Amino acid sequence: MLHDRVLVSLDHEAGERKSSAGIVIPATAAMGRRLSWARVVALGSNVRTVAAGDRVLFDPEDKAEVEVRGETYILLRERDLHAVASERLPDGQTGLYL
Repeated sequence: MLHDRVLVSLDHEAGERKSSAGIVIPATAAMGRRLSWARVVALGSNVRTVAAGDRVLFDPEDKAEVEVRGETYILLRERDLHAVASERLPDGQTGLYL
C-alpha cells in the first residue's frame, strides 16, 4: 500500500434489517445515503489514525473496488474515513472517535 491509502474488507451484513421499533426492513428496500462499516486489512506508510484490524465507517459511493487473490476489497484514502471503532484505546475512552 502506498501513501495515505487504506485497504478494507466490507463487513457482510444480513439482507434484512430490523428497526428499533421492530419493523422488518427487506434487503430490497431503497435507502437514502447510508454509510458502511469495514475492517482495515492493510495501510499505506503515511496513514496515522487507523491500524490494521480497526473497523472504519465510510461512504460506499466513494469507493474503488479491487480484487486480490479472489477476494474483493475496497481501496480508500485516509481522508475518506468518517469514523474509527478501535479496541486499542486505553481505559476510560469510548473506543469510537469521529
